[in-house]
Amino acid sequence: MIVWLNGTHGAGKTTTSALVQQLIPDSRVFDAEKVGETLMDITPVLSATDNFQHWPPWRSLVVETARQVLGYTGGTLVMPMTVLVEPYWREISSGLARHAIPIRHFVLHADQETLRGRIEGDTDMGPSAFRLKYLAPYAEAARTWLHSEAEVVDTTHLTPAEAAQRIAEAVKS
Repeated sequence: MIVWLNGTHGAGKTTTSALVQQLIPDSRVFDAEKVGETLMDITPVLSATDNFQHWPPWRSLVVETARQVLGYTGGTLVMPMTVLVEPYWREISSGLARHAIPIRHFVLHADQETLRGRIEGDTDMGPSAFRLKYLAPYAEAARTWLHSEAEVVDTTHLTPAEAAQRIAEAVKS
């Protein structure tokens, strides 16, 4: 099974995924961003883009990597990854479904003010124009398709541990 933690930057995906992994037996965290980083290292560059998710190989490699890891380890993969483009989500989720891999799709949500404050106050990564530019696309995805495709966990007033507990309980039930 895959527990996919979606949501934009600042929602708490990375922190929450590590905590969810501790609460779900036989689980591992697989950050699909690493697949994108691998593709970004190809020289010469595949094509100019501001987001590796626009490269079709990223989406199919995420599916294949998850399939291979689950085939090798079994258990559950906890995947913290923002996907805000609906056709990309459909491609990934249908690819996993073709391999009979169930997905529990959660969106970690927070209001725009909270997200902006978290990004601007991030002491690990520092303020990031890249991360801030995804606030509007997240709001649009949430309004048009994303929230209806997932179980929404509002992290505005939750600690990452509280969010992780809610997700783990939902998965176990």
